[in-house]
Amino acid sequence: MNQLYQAMHRIYDAQNELSAATHLTSKLLKEYEKQRFPLGGDDEVMSSTLQQFSKVIDELSSCHAVLSTQLADAMMFPITQFKERDLKEILTLKEVFQIASNDHDSAINRYSRLSKKRENDKVKYEVTEDVYTSRKKQHQTMMHYFCALNTLQYKKKIALLEPLLGYMQAQISFFKMGSENLNEQLEEFLTNIGTSVQNVRREMDSDVETMQQTIEDLEVASDPLYVPDPDPTKFPVNRNLTRKAGYLNARNKTGLVSSTWDRQFYFTQGGNLMSQARGDVAGGLAMDIDNCSVMAVDCEDRRYCFQITSFDGKKSSILQAESKKDHEEWICTINNISKQIYLSENPEEIAARVNQSALEAVTPSPSFQQRHESLRPVGQSRPPTARTNSLGSLGSESTNLTALSLDSLVAPNTPIQFDIISPVCEDQPGQVKASGQGGRRTNPFGESGGGTKSETEDSILHQLFIVRFLGSMEVKSDDNPDVVYETMRQILAARAIHNIFRMTESHLLVTCDCLKLIDPQTQVTRLTFPLPSVVLYATHQENKRLFGFVLRTSGGRSESNLSSVCYIFESNNEGEKICDSVGLAKQIALHAELDRKASEKQKEIERVKEKQQKELSKQKQIEKDLEEQSRLIAASSRPNQASSEGQFVVLSSSQSEDSDLGEEGKKRESEA
Repeated sequence: MNQLYQAMHRIYDAQNELSAATHLTSKLLKEYEKQRFPLGGDDEVMSSTLQQFSKVIDELSSCHAVLSTQLADAMMFPITQFKERDLKEILTLKEVFQIASNDHDSAINRYSRLSKKRENDKVKYEVTEDVYTSRKKQHQTMMHYFCALNTLQYKKKIALLEPLLGYMQAQISFFKMGSENLNEQLEEFLTNIGTSVQNVRREMDSDVETMQQTIEDLEVASDPLYVPDPDPTKFPVNRNLTRKAGYLNARNKTGLVSSTWDRQFYFTQGGNLMSQARGDVAGGLAMDIDNCSVMAVDCEDRRYCFQITSFDGKKSSILQAESKKDHEEWICTINNISKQIYLSENPEEIAARVNQSALEAVTPSPSFQQRHESLRPVGQSRPPTARTNSLGSLGSESTNLTALSLDSLVAPNTPIQFDIISPVCEDQPGQVKASGQGGRRTNPFGESGGGTKSETEDSILHQLFIVRFLGSMEVKSDDNPDVVYETMRQILAARAIHNIFRMTESHLLVTCDCLKLIDPQTQVTRLTFPLPSVVLYATHQENKRLFGFVLRTSGGRSESNLSSVCYIFESNNEGEKICDSVGLAKQIALHAELDRKASEKQKEIERVKEKQQKELSKQKQIEKDLEEQSRLIAASSRPNQASSEGQFVVLSSSQSEDSDLGEEGKKRESEA
C-alpha cells in the first residue's frame, strides 16, 4: 500500500507540475508583446499569433488544473484515507491486544503462585478477581481485533479499486474537455501557422543568401578601410559631426610617472561622453563634455592624443585615436558638442554653418587686400615671421563692426602669437615682450635673485585662476571693448582654419601690483603684466569662458613709443570672475595710491610742524640764554658795591638764612 501510494502521489505531483508549467507558458506568451528586442522590430502579426497560442494554452492549462483537482478527490483521497485511518486502526488494535495478553499472563502467574498451606481468603479473592478482569479484557480486545482484520480484507479491495477508478474517470473527463476545445477552428489555425513557418523558413534562406552576397561586396569595397591610417584624400575629415563612436585608448596613471593605456569603446550621447569596456552590457558615463575644452596634446610614447578638460577644470582625460582622421574628427565632434549644437533641430547643418563661418572669417577679402596692398609703399617687402598672419581675419564683416571700424581696432598684417614666449627666448626678434619684465629673465628654479623681497608678498589681493592661452596680437585702440571682441573673433577663426587645438595651461595670479602667468608644474613665472599697464579687460558676450585684456607696452611694431597688445585666454567658466578680480585689484591699487599720496601729504605737514617746533624751541633757548646772562651780570655787580663801602656785619645762622632769602627775592624781582 505504501508503494502504491507513492506511485499515485508521483502521478498527482506530475499533473500539478504540468498544470503550473502550462500556465507559466501561457503567461510568458502574453508578455511577448511588451518585450523590446534590440534587433527585432514591432511585428504585429507575430504578437497576435502568440496571443492566440496563449489563449489555447491557457485553456489547456485550465483543463490540466481541473484534472489535478479530480485526481486529488477521486484518486488520492481514498488511498490516503485507507493509509491514514484503516491501517492505523489495525496497528492500534494490535498493540492493545498485545497489552491485554501480557496483562492476562501476569494475572495467571500470580494466581498459580497461591500457597496451598497458608490460604488467605483476601489475597485469594484479589488474585481471582484480577484473573477474571484480565481474561475478560483480553477476550473483548481479541474479538474487536479479529473483526477489524476481517473488515480490512474488504477495505483493502475498496482502497485498491476506488483510486484506479477515480484516475480513469479523471482522465476520461480530461480527454472529453480536450476534444471539445480542439474544434475545427483551432485545427485551421494550426494549419495556417504551419504554412507560415514554412514561408518564414524560405524567406530566411533567401535573406541569408542575399546577406552573403552583400558581405562579399563589402569586403571588396572596404579593403582600403583596413589600413590603420587611411589616406585623407580618399577619406576626408568630417568636421560637422555632433555624434561619434569608436574605440579609443585611455591613459590611466598607475604611479607618479607611470601610466597604462586601456582600450575601450567610446560614444557620445547628448552632452555626455560614454565608455563601455569589453563584455559590459551597457556603457557608463566617462565625462560631461558640455562647455568642456578639448585640445591635441603630445605624448612621449603615443600618437594622435588629445585631452578633454571638464568645464570646472577638476577632471581631465587623455585619449588616443587610432588614426589622424579619427583624431581630428573626435576633436571637432567634442568641440561641436561643447558648443551645445546638438540641442538644435539640425545639428549637423548648424555645425557646417559654424565651420563655414570660421573658414570665411580667415579667408582674405579681395577688396580689403587690394586696399591694403595699395596703401603699402612700392618695393617694401613683407618681413618674414614664423607666426600665423591674421590678414585674412579682416576679410569677413562682423555684424557689430564695419570694415572701417575693424581697421581702426586691429592693425592690418598683424601677426598672431598662439603660444606664450618662453623666458629664455624673450630677446629673439619678432616677439613682443610684456612691459614690466625689463628684460630680466625668470629664474628657472623659481628663486628670486639677490635676496630681494617678492613684489606680491605684501599685496592684499591674491586670487589664482586656471587659464589657457589662446593667442595675442597688437591692436590699434585700447579704449573700446570691441577691441577685445574683435581680437577674440580673429584668434578663434585663425585657430579653426589652421587646426590649432593645443593651448598652454597656466595659473593666472591676480594681485594689486600685477598679473602673473605661472607654470602649474614648475611654479616658474612665465609672464608678468603690471597692473597699471592693463588698460582694458572684457569677457565674451556669449561664451563667458573667454576673456581678454589690453596691455599698453613700450615699443612695438609701430613707430610710436607706446603700443597696445590684446591677450586672449580661456578659463573654466570663470571669465567674469577674473574680470571682476582684475577690476577689484585696480580699485585696491587706486585706493592704495590715494592713501599713499595722503600719507605723503600728512608726512609733509608733520615735517613743516616739526620744523616750526624746532625754530620755536631754538628761540626759547636763545631767550633763556639771554636771561641767564643778565642774571649773571646782576649777580656780579652786587659784590663789587659791598667791597667798595668796606662795611662788614656778622649775622647769626638764622639771620643769614633770612638775608639769603631776601636776596633771592630781590634777585627774582630784578630778573622780573
